[in-house]
Amino acid sequence: MEESRLCQWSVFRSLLAIVQWWAFNVTVIIMNKWIFQKLDFKFPLSVSCVHFICSALGAYIVIKILKLKPLIEVDPEDRWRRIFPMSFVFCINIVLGNVSLRYIPVSFMQTIKSFTPATTVLLQWLVWRKYFDLRIWVSLIPIVGGILLTSVTELSFNIFGFCAALFGCLATSTKTILAESLLHGYKFDSINTVYYMAPFATMILAVPAIMLEGGGVMNWFYTHQSICSSLVIIFSSGVMAFCLNFSIFYVIHSTTAVTFNVAGNLKVAVAVMVSWMIFKNPISALNAVGCGITLIGCTFYGFVRHRLSQQPPGTPRTPRTPRSRMEMIPLVNDKLDDKV
Repeated sequence: MEESRLCQWSVFRSLLAIVQWWAFNVTVIIMNKWIFQKLDFKFPLSVSCVHFICSALGAYIVIKILKLKPLIEVDPEDRWRRIFPMSFVFCINIVLGNVSLRYIPVSFMQTIKSFTPATTVLLQWLVWRKYFDLRIWVSLIPIVGGILLTSVTELSFNIFGFCAALFGCLATSTKTILAESLLHGYKFDSINTVYYMAPFATMILAVPAIMLEGGGVMNWFYTHQSICSSLVIIFSSGVMAFCLNFSIFYVIHSTTAVTFNVAGNLKVAVAVMVSWMIFKNPISALNAVGCGITLIGCTFYGFVRHRLSQQPPGTPRTPRTPRSRMEMIPLVNDKLDDKV
């Protein structure tokens, strides 16, 4: 009886963790799109700065004041030698995501973002000369095919937004790969990651934001109606961005890797559906099919990667199998992809 109750509580906690993660993620995406489209605040660098500032303050409050999460100590030298380069790529990743939202629909942006597993594998193969099991390459076929179909049939296609989203995938993959070497020895969770990287990211982005968007932001202040309510929405999006990081920390500790993979892809489907209901962007039947194929491909890729990671040493491999297990399984930091 006691075991049954514990099992039920575990399932309920996992479902609660997934639902609140979905809620924060979809809310941040929709709020950002609303800011760009409905509030006419077309300044992705400034929006990203607000997110970084709110996330830095939130992480400081959680770790230093409320002490809900212990601080992972990092040597001062490592902060500049390791954390700063990661923060630079981290900053580019977030900015490109917001830039893409500025020009293309949420559905298209989220589908392109699902291309990240393929870019991660390709980068490790081309740049780092790593080889992977044949099943990994086969699992990428539906992802690539789905992205191509979605791109060709997108009714609101914008080349600038498309390129921003695609380069955002490359930035995410680069961040994942660099983390393996630069952050070696440090076991960061989502909150500590933001605690160290968000201040650096704010410092990196502040000057470009002022130089490139400062005049436009000032003009928006003078010409836009309902400034107070608009500012509340903009800064609330920053607060929600930090809450998203906290929700990621919670869901990681409440679900298995397989559950997280499936929930992550269903989350994209939820974001696409909610954005379509709010913004009414046109989606053709073939476009929806392409999005579905991409999400199924991502789920299949996650399943294949999980199965390969569970193989005991000495298990027979395919003919192109590499010599080491580290090379066989691509580096993927899926659980921290949604930060800020």
